[in-house]
Amino acid sequence: MTIQEIFSAPIFLAPMAGVTDSAFRSIVRELSGKSLMFSEMVSSNGIHYRNEKTLEMLKTSEAERPIAIQLFGNDPAICAEAAKFVEDFGSAAVIDFNMGCPAPKIVKNGDGSALMKNPKLAGEILCAVRKAVSLPVSVKIRLGFDENINAVEIARVAEDSGVNFIAVHGRTRPQFYSGAANWAEIAKVKAAVKIPVIANGDVRDYDSLDKILKITKADGVMIGRAAQGNPWLIGNLLKYFLTGEKTPPPTLIERKKIMRRHFEKLIEFKGEYVGIREMRAHAAWYTKGLIGGAEIRNKFNRAETVDEFIKIIDNLGGDKVESFVDE
Repeated sequence: MTIQEIFSAPIFLAPMAGVTDSAFRSIVRELSGKSLMFSEMVSSNGIHYRNEKTLEMLKTSEAERPIAIQLFGNDPAICAEAAKFVEDFGSAAVIDFNMGCPAPKIVKNGDGSALMKNPKLAGEILCAVRKAVSLPVSVKIRLGFDENINAVEIARVAEDSGVNFIAVHGRTRPQFYSGAANWAEIAKVKAAVKIPVIANGDVRDYDSLDKILKITKADGVMIGRAAQGNPWLIGNLLKYFLTGEKTPPPTLIERKKIMRRHFEKLIEFKGEYVGIREMRAHAAWYTKGLIGGAEIRNKFNRAETVDEFIKIIDNLGGDKVESFVDE
């Protein structure tokens, strides 16, 4: 996949651990068309040691592609080896590298956003990955690991390392996902490098899409938490970006149909026990704002069989068809 092809549909599904798995990606692809999606982050060490669960995360279906497989790690040689393994595995269109995850269990090992504290090591990793593969390589970063905002420095390191494009989340590591994303700092990154820049943070609707593009001048936008329970969002924003046309929100019937399909795919990929438990979080997102939502979520959390879960989905909203969410 060429860079031109990637940015012909520049609204991207962000990598989200525990969310953007194969089931969710296939639903988003069904609703959004051709835009690139990013996998959950995959451990380079896990690939190195051929961990079974790690290797399972590399499996994708044709219905999900094109897809960027996101890796994390802190050893240049192991990261390069993992990138080559992913390329040879055959499903990835892009190798993405995580330098933005704020999770304590990731940071304490020197991975994710912790790498922003060490631009030299960050550059060594990206150079090694770039040399190991022929696929496009990207990197996702934050504004900085702490109050020292050094996204411009890391972006220049990435560009010098041969990275093809970069995604910037407009928050520092201590912010996690709180407060407002700082789009002005993303604009500084865009102005500092020649490679394409993807802006990430607080894009939820048509208005925020317009604003982030106006402020950052970014080449694309990445959607994360706003897509949880709203797999239509990527496709709707892409259509708006390309044509200016705004799509009406899905009806209750449409939402229930997709929610059920998502659940069925989770069961197919992960089995009944895991699928039911993972769908509980998705069900909470899908039903956010629905009248009686707390009671409905309690029902989902108590459901122990596929039939029980589907029955709750089918009964959502009673006979209402005009709107899923109480406005």
